[in-house]
Amino acid sequence: QVQLVESGGGLVQPGGSLRLSCAASGFTLDYYAIGWFRQAPGKEREGVSCFSSSDGVTYYADSVKGRFTISRDKAKNTVYLQMNSLKPEDTAVYYCNAKRTREVWGQGTQVTVSS
Repeated sequence: QVQLVESGGGLVQPGGSLRLSCAASGFTLDYYAIGWFRQAPGKEREGVSCFSSSDGVTYYADSVKGRFTISRDKAKNTVYLQMNSLKPEDTAVYYCNAKRTREVWGQGTQVTVSS
């Protein structure tokens, strides 16, 4: 079964850190474009960061640049999103996505930044 499973979300105070994981099963992430998206209540889903497995090029939204880092563990077939200096406006459900000839979405993981 082809799927992506996110984990690592939770409640964190402003200024804190979380690391999200996105584990792929049923397929390999080689040559896929892999992205992290988020959707806050009442807002549209937005792209946060993406990574090209074929050439290693990364992209970050301006709102997270310098705070978030996307990375990949090829052996574990897993992609990570390290999130530092979290702000309340980072609160959202975070989804990972893999796209090549097909597109796969994870089920999402909730991140809440609040004191």
